[in-house]
Amino acid sequence: MKNLFEAATLEELQQRMGRLRPESERQWGKMNAAQMLAHCSEFMEMAAGLKSPPRSLVGRVFGRFAKPSVLSEAPIRRNMPSDKSLIVSDPREFAVERQRLQDWMVRFAAAGPQGCTTDPHTFFGPMTPTEWAILAYKHLDHHLRQFGA
Repeated sequence: MKNLFEAATLEELQQRMGRLRPESERQWGKMNAAQMLAHCSEFMEMAAGLKSPPRSLVGRVFGRFAKPSVLSEAPIRRNMPSDKSLIVSDPREFAVERQRLQDWMVRFAAAGPQGCTTDPHTFFGPMTPTEWAILAYKHLDHHLRQFGA
């Protein structure tokens, strides 16, 4: 399974981000491209331990059962719910947000497993650094596909 600790995977995602444009149209969801980039940076901050939103009640009940399917080879489904703390609805500047996300991707990959949070995921609960790296890749892949990149 691809994960964000792998240099080739990081390069693939960076190339795909290079194809993204401010006017890229979403295929699902509500965010525009700049908001999506900001949302992905918010996720990366959570994976690195800068943010630690509380676990949701639904996640406490169902998260451990859903985690294996989300971390499988299959892409993340369209319109999956997101933690409210990661939702971006205000206007954002595309170039600034793309650079912010690129910086976070490189920082996360360079830090390796030691740079991962030890806090539980808001829905899935406790996760290993490798699981965080897989989820980071899958989350970025999901949103790049959302905009055709």
